Parts: sequence; structure tokens; C-alpha cells
Amino acid sequence: MTSPSPDLAPVVDIRDLHFRYDARDVLRGINMRVPRGKVVAIMGGSGCGKTTLMRLIGGQLRPRGGELKVFGESIADINRERLYDLRRRMGMLFQFGALFTDMSVYDNVAFPLHEHTDLPEELIRDLVLMKLHAVGLRGAAHLMPNELSGGMARRVALARTIALDPQLIMYDEPFTGLDPISLSVIGQLIRRLNDALGASSIVVTHDVQESLQIVDYIYFVSEGRIAAEGTPDEIRASTDPWVHQFVWGESDGPVPFQYPARPYREALLGSADA
Repeated sequence: MTSPSPDLAPVVDIRDLHFRYDARDVLRGINMRVPRGKVVAIMGGSGCGKTTLMRLIGGQLRPRGGELKVFGESIADINRERLYDLRRRMGMLFQFGALFTDMSVYDNVAFPLHEHTDLPEELIRDLVLMKLHAVGLRGAAHLMPNELSGGMARRVALARTIALDPQLIMYDEPFTGLDPISLSVIGQLIRRLNDALGASSIVVTHDVQESLQIVDYIYFVSEGRIAAEGTPDEIRASTDPWVHQFVWGESDGPVPFQYPARPYREALLGSADA
């Protein structure tokens, strides 16, 4: 399968990346590129290292080996002040939105503008309403998070994520817990906002079918490595058993349903410590 076009300078460039928690290897030689202006999905089973990879890109964790560059700078080599500068160019949509529950919709979206800029309140107001309008919720500016549906809360969180016009937007399971209509709306917003901002986006998700509609490229992670990669058309047409099982949600295939254990008959009839 072909990788993203090499003539596009990557916003994220990862080469032979390794990471471990104590003695447990999580990433074992990841290679990945996120070109400018593209939406890239990272998929794989639970516990395969997807969220860890996103934390490494955001600088919450530091690599144990290999190279990780964001906006051309090595995350492992920069100091905290420079890391904070880079983070101002990033936006993060957390799983379930993570809105501040004691703040209104308006104040949630205004929060990063108040924290990271010295803009006058009149201009902040215009920017907040602009971002809320982009996600279809300008009329909900006065509501509190507990008055929102799940889909609305996710859209407010998305408006907050793009408040500072980030160049790199990361999404951690943006479709989790949404009804089919809200899921489709969020998916289309991710695509449209990425294109409108001229940004690059990384989507960590289990929702294969929705992602295939909106992304430019997909990386599948398994056991800390890239198991497969390609464009949506290449992934759909793949004959690789692992990719086919994951894309179509089949119970039988290279990914087993049963966790490794002693033979069932032996466990039932054998010793009590089974």
C-alpha cells in the first residue's frame, strides 16, 4: 500500500518509535507520517498503543527510542517552554468532550482564548460565536453542559478545540457513545473543519466505517507496530486477513476472541487452580 505523498511536508513525522511503561513494551518501532492538510486515522484493538501514541505526539510522554518530530521539531529534545509553544498550535478533542461542567457553553469555548491570548472581550465574543456557528450551536451559547445531549456536547468540545485555529487537531475516540445521526454529523464536521482551517488531523477511533468516509489515510496498530496502512479504497480492497477482520468486525480471524488459557476441558476437570 502506498504511503501519503512524500512531497507534502509532514506535520508529524515518526520513525522507528519505541515506548514502554516500566518493563512492558507498548510501541515497538512505529513509522508514521501526517501530511499537511490531511486527515489520518489510527485504528486498532483496545490496548494496542493508540492513545499512548497520541500522548507522545502531544508531549505528555517522551519516546524511549526512535524519532518523533512535530512541526519539524523533535519532541524528545525540546524544553518545557518550547513544548508549550508547540501545544498552542495543537487542538485536542478528548473522549466524551471533557467540558467544564460549571461553565456555560460560551465560557467553555472562550476558555482557551482567555488563557492564551490578550484579545479584547469584544473580539473573543465574536470568535466564540463564530466557532459555535461552525458546529451549528451558536444558539446554545447560554446553555450549561448538563443541558446538552451527547452529540451537542461533543460539538461544543469541538468548537473549543478549534478556538485557537490549531494547525494540528487530535481526536481521541470522537464517535464513542453517539447515535448514528450525531456520529455522522461529527464525522462530517471533522472533515469540513480540517479543510476550512487548512489543518492536519489525527483521529484515534474504533469506528471503521465512519472513518473510511472522511479520512485520507489509515494506520492500523497491532502489538505496538503498524500492522497495515493505506487509503480508504486500499483498506476496503485489502485481502490481508487481519485488516479484513477488523474492517468488517468478524469474530473469527487472526485476532482471537478468547484470551490465551489452558484447554477448557483441562480447566474444568483438572486442578482447582485453573
